[in-house]
Amino acid sequence: MSRSRTAILAALALVAGASGTALAVVPGSSGIAAIPCTVDYKVQNQWDSGFTTNVTITNNSAAKTSWSLKWSYAGNQRVTNGWNAKVTQSGTAVTAANESYNGALATGGSVSFGFQGSYSGSNALPTAFTLDGVACNVDNGSGTPTDPGTPTDPGTPTDPGTPTDPGTPSGKVDNPFVGAKGYVNPEWSAHAAAEPGGSKVANQSTAVWLDRIAAINGVNGGMGLRAHLDEAVKQKGSGQLVIQLVIYDLPGRDCAALASNGELGPTEIDKYKSQYIDPIASILSDSKYAGLRIATVIEPDSLPNLVTNAGGTAGSTDACATMKANGNYEKGVSYALDKLGAISNVYNYIDAGHHAWLGWDSNFDPTVQEFYKVATTNGASVNDVTGFIVNTANYGATTEPYVKITDSVNGQTVRQSKWIDWNWYVDEQSFAQALRTKLVSVGFNSGLGMLVDTSRNGWGGSARPTAAGPTTSVDAYVDGGRIDRRIHAGNWCNQSGAGLGERPRSAPATGIDAYVWVKPPGESDGASSAIANDEGKGFDRMCDPTYGGNARNGNNPSGALPNSPLAGKWFSAQFQQLLQNAYPAVS
Repeated sequence: MSRSRTAILAALALVAGASGTALAVVPGSSGIAAIPCTVDYKVQNQWDSGFTTNVTITNNSAAKTSWSLKWSYAGNQRVTNGWNAKVTQSGTAVTAANESYNGALATGGSVSFGFQGSYSGSNALPTAFTLDGVACNVDNGSGTPTDPGTPTDPGTPTDPGTPTDPGTPSGKVDNPFVGAKGYVNPEWSAHAAAEPGGSKVANQSTAVWLDRIAAINGVNGGMGLRAHLDEAVKQKGSGQLVIQLVIYDLPGRDCAALASNGELGPTEIDKYKSQYIDPIASILSDSKYAGLRIATVIEPDSLPNLVTNAGGTAGSTDACATMKANGNYEKGVSYALDKLGAISNVYNYIDAGHHAWLGWDSNFDPTVQEFYKVATTNGASVNDVTGFIVNTANYGATTEPYVKITDSVNGQTVRQSKWIDWNWYVDEQSFAQALRTKLVSVGFNSGLGMLVDTSRNGWGGSARPTAAGPTTSVDAYVDGGRIDRRIHAGNWCNQSGAGLGERPRSAPATGIDAYVWVKPPGESDGASSAIANDEGKGFDRMCDPTYGGNARNGNNPSGALPNSPLAGKWFSAQFQQLLQNAYPAVS
């Protein structure tokens, strides 16, 4: 349970008299200049060992082009990360200086910033502040904050709970999807609505993929990041809205496959930071978007590939070994977490593969350790991580109603079946919940939330089982009852028979922040044959319906649809199949 406290401290200002001596200004006295500044220091959320705070400065003196606010703590509070200001700490002394975009502070103007901190024992409020060396706020003489409902000076804002700028966020919420509608991407919606029957789902929220530097400003006349955010502000209206952005342009991207290879070479980490992440962070920091909740999906497939495909396994590739050796996946993800996590209304979700990739003990525990390493190095903190997402752009069932990992057939555990192959999980939700528990146990915050991409894992239609399979053998039982109808759980490209899954909704199960449609239904996973392009995307045989497979899918057929375009391009035949096989059915 979070707790909230507010400290509104009215100031006694010192102004120079005619003789140059300092005079104490008594609030409310006639003929005396207004206090130079006020500070609203608000603890918005507090738990056993941490807290988040929003600070609003109101300047009543001459206009400023830069500012620096200072205070000290009486206890052991430590600032761990901040947003909309450069917040540093030395001992008990804290300094918050403006960012490049919010240094201007007019007479009567206000500016807000926030930070997250840790503490033990008590979290006493600071009792004195200075703005550029001038005293702003002091306590009322007893160490008790002034009653925020009764300002001691008429120049103090009468409603301290309402920021001067209504777009200023009041602090991060535990689950950004609760109480918020989802952003409907007009470009995806138009594609969907143009398909027969597509108008029935064209109002669903889907993520916006920023899969190359050019996507930030828009490609070939399409919407760029600012255009999407401007549209999100319009859709938000007077309520809450969450917009999902996929951050997807690491150096050496998609090292274990070819269909989504990217534009940056393995060593171009500096370009990733300066030309990709920094511009995105700058745009997201714009105060006009402060009222939005922005959920970012951080670099699909990247960190799991370092665990399973960077050496020593049948699925290893030289490209993944290179990325593990140079550390640029880790550096890039840490940098993105640090820069984006510092923005008060951004919620970072790291991609965590899927159950049929990381569900074995040999993969599960090393993946957790990899996640913790990346979230605590290169400037990143676990406080930059809102949660994790599973099944991004994949097809694993959210839940398997007729096959449970605890089932046995004729004395044999279902884990012995060819389909499950000794995995500990049969579906995405059980995997996500177990992963969350393990992540918290190694040091991630207890409020960690999980997302499940349900955009293409419905597996409805006439082929969907309605009961458990026969008990003649463990394979017959699993194959007859599983709703995931792929030939092999390692198949990932444009899968035949797939359908739309659960519609996006918040808090559907314990530990799950939301079901989301991160992969926009109808956008291809990759081309079924080689296609020349300027996006760095290669041809992966797993997208070829004639391919007989490899070690990662047990040398089974790929199960891919024919005649597919490049990854991310509209694939009408796939959308029609997803609509037909939707579960729940589209009506």
